[in-house]
Amino acid sequence: MKKNLQTPQTIGTYSENVKQTSWVEKPEILFVTSFPSRECGIATYSNDLISAIANKFENSFQLNVCALETVSEKNIYDDNVTLILKTDDSKSYSKLATNINNNPNIQVVVFQHEFGLYKNNEADFLQLLEKIQKPIVTVFHTILPKPNEYLIEHVQHIAKFSDEIIVMTQHAANILKEQYQIAIQKINVIPHGTHLVKHTNKEDLKQTYNFKNRKILATFGLLGSGKSIETTLDALPEIIQKNPSVLFLIIGKTHPNIVKSEGEVYRNFLMTKIQDLDLENHVQFINEFLPTEDLLEYLQLTDIYLFTSKDPNQAVSGTFSYAMSCGCAIISTPIPHAVEFLNNETGIIIDFENSNQLAQKVNLLLKDKKLIQKISLNGLHKIASSSWENAALSHMKVFKKIAETNLKLELKIPKINLSHIKSMTTKFGIIQFSVINQPDITSGYTLDDNARALVAFCQHYQLTKDEKDLEFIKIYLDFITFCLVYEGNFLNYVNENKKFTEQNKLTNLDDSNGRAIWALGYVLSINNLPVDLEINAQKTLQVALKKIDEIHSTRAMAFAIKGIYYSNNKNYNEENVTIIKKLADRLVQMYKHESKQDWLWFESYLTYANSVLPEAMLCAYLSTRETIYKNIAINSFDFLLSKIFVNNTIKVISNKGWLLSKDDQNNPPIGGEQPIDVAYTIMALSKFYDAFGKKQYAKKMKIAFDWFLGKNHLNQIVYNPCTGGCYDGLEENYINLNQGAESTASYLMARLTIEKYKKIIPIEIKHASSNKLTKYKSNKNRLQKITLLNQ
Repeated sequence: MKKNLQTPQTIGTYSENVKQTSWVEKPEILFVTSFPSRECGIATYSNDLISAIANKFENSFQLNVCALETVSEKNIYDDNVTLILKTDDSKSYSKLATNINNNPNIQVVVFQHEFGLYKNNEADFLQLLEKIQKPIVTVFHTILPKPNEYLIEHVQHIAKFSDEIIVMTQHAANILKEQYQIAIQKINVIPHGTHLVKHTNKEDLKQTYNFKNRKILATFGLLGSGKSIETTLDALPEIIQKNPSVLFLIIGKTHPNIVKSEGEVYRNFLMTKIQDLDLENHVQFINEFLPTEDLLEYLQLTDIYLFTSKDPNQAVSGTFSYAMSCGCAIISTPIPHAVEFLNNETGIIIDFENSNQLAQKVNLLLKDKKLIQKISLNGLHKIASSSWENAALSHMKVFKKIAETNLKLELKIPKINLSHIKSMTTKFGIIQFSVINQPDITSGYTLDDNARALVAFCQHYQLTKDEKDLEFIKIYLDFITFCLVYEGNFLNYVNENKKFTEQNKLTNLDDSNGRAIWALGYVLSINNLPVDLEINAQKTLQVALKKIDEIHSTRAMAFAIKGIYYSNNKNYNEENVTIIKKLADRLVQMYKHESKQDWLWFESYLTYANSVLPEAMLCAYLSTRETIYKNIAINSFDFLLSKIFVNNTIKVISNKGWLLSKDDQNNPPIGGEQPIDVAYTIMALSKFYDAFGKKQYAKKMKIAFDWFLGKNHLNQIVYNPCTGGCYDGLEENYINLNQGAESTASYLMARLTIEKYKKIIPIEIKHASSNKLTKYKSNKNRLQKITLLNQ
């Protein structure tokens, strides 16, 4: 049957400035919102949210926009905009309802709500909600406390016709529940999204923008008298007296609606005050609606961000959220959003319009660099869960719950990004730790990290044959050789001055030795490496194997088996097979001693790097064809998978308590999950899939990889797509934001492993022709759902 084209419409007719789009059968989510090129905070918010959702999920649903305009407006939009609602034309509302109801693809309608958006047409807006026969989500950007009867009735009416409500603070949720009597079950708290940034060096950015040797204070946003910029101007003389290098940046143009109604009265008032206070050399206007990239750079070079609203009822400000994500120390007036986020030394609260307090707090911070750094880091950890990537995950979870069809939420696999691992690498090796994404050279280096980084770059070279990889392969290989200090034994810890540390005497180094052998063997399995690298790896491995009999640690033996297996794949040596058998037989004896019917494992506990053990047994089988190795490999791996894959997600063994005994299997600790364990699991799954071709292994690879992308108990990303780094751990209530060598190399090993299997990991896309649809009655209460089964 031929289908008509779905055409973008303005109140029922073609829109000249919106492109025609072809019919789509994918489920559609329609956002009703102001949208760029309109210049307003909600337009920017919606654009950021939609972009984040599109970037986060595979193309299994369509994201479209119904843009809000007045009759006199005519904005230019991108292809996302398929409909336009003229908010001051009553006919437009009813025609929009008809368009939505007649489009079978639309599964969810999302309204971004601010009272000013529908000014003088509130009744039309309520009728629109009532007429729409689709699931509705309303996002409240403002919730006014102490409402009068009219406002209570108005918000209750919106809530009545909304299947779910989203607010951005717990404070707003509490007001809705307690003062508007809205059912708490309907209310979802999703904080205002923020951008991930690379945290470029502040002083370098200052130099780029010609602010060298200046202490930068800043505020941003569309300008209007409610921002109370004069509070800061009145404080500046006292600030300058103690800090003469201060420069205050006022970033943003005047709000377009204010320009229409009163022109530049407020800006002119500020300019006059600047002259009266003799502040011309200490205040600079950036009179633009800046692109996001430029705005984030201005915020990163800012020492202290100032938020000075006059309105105690302003529920949310995306401005100080963005400033926190850029590492600014924040001083703010006590709007609910600020009070909720600026606690436990994540910022400073001052009274409304109190210039004296503002001056005192600015001077306090500017004289205490460590306090600024502390507030900055605390703020970054506080705001991390609010990244747009996490906001996308949270929003789609709400949309999926009420969609008319089953929205398939398939997370996109990010592009391979080597930026952070390269930034962590000196000419000597990869640095152990970082503070957020800044390498901490004082943490020194480890053999463990350089071994993992070596494997990751060998994987990348195998995949791309990129000759630039060879420089890094050589660095990590030379580091391993450097750590081979006597009679085939490696040391692990090296300080920033390239000296071995006392920690080598206090730590069992067996596992580090095993990892070194694994990395060396992996190098030798790579084709087309320069001869000098192969010779170096071969010589180092030969020396290391002289002490192989002294390795008895379970995981050290497993890593060694893997390394020898990889080396033998390209350079077969019967003596190496003998070594593999000797080590594998030791693991077999451990397995026989500990395993029972309900505990098919090598030890009486599960700790770290567990998947390396069955993978090593599989490598032993592939090298020798000994059936016992194969059976133990399969049985132990399936046992492990049964412990860490639950409800279509992975939860690796926690380092907060491990699984310490066969009987200690109930109520495992929450958090303490490390990227390295997820990566090792993915690599083991790939080896088992290659050996046996079972689809369950390929499926679990993708499930495990999704852990990095937010499919974990916090529903937060662990991989940072902005930097290319990976966070150091998933804890019970937060993510450790430091992006050290271990976690970043582990993510890359996982990402490069899964690259080979992208084509065999199925992405199921369910279209609107699903055989089970849910429709909502168009009666006033919209509470009753009818399930319709296609005949």
